[in-house]
Amino acid sequence: MTQRHLDRLLSPQSVAVFGASDKPGRVGTTVWQNLVSFEGPAAPVNPRLATLAGVRCFAGVAELPFTPDLAVLCTPPDTIAPLIAQLGARGTRAAIIVTAGLTAQQKQAALEAARPHTLRLLGPNCIGLLSPHSG
Repeated sequence: MTQRHLDRLLSPQSVAVFGASDKPGRVGTTVWQNLVSFEGPAAPVNPRLATLAGVRCFAGVAELPFTPDLAVLCTPPDTIAPLIAQLGARGTRAAIIVTAGLTAQQKQAALEAARPHTLRLLGPNCIGLLSPHSG
């Protein structure tokens, strides 16, 4: 394994959470709440919400005001590969796929979507990554 883009995974300067939610018990809710002390730009992404905990929510990759170093994906399995392709084209270099239940074909599609952009993946079915020093 190369070290390419590990810095974006382990010490991101900006983060976007896809599937961020305000519903108790949802993974996207927990992930977003865990970013409370993150010091860089952080954006919740959910097309059904205008705001989340007082922060503007974005509908998708194209609407983000910045290119996130790290994307955390908490969306349905069939959305993962298309999101990775969009994020890679935008310049994102690392993604954590929290989503569980991907088929072998969906996992392969995610890898193939990441490869042309050298986008580093962690997951799927991943509990995430804690980086206390970066909030």
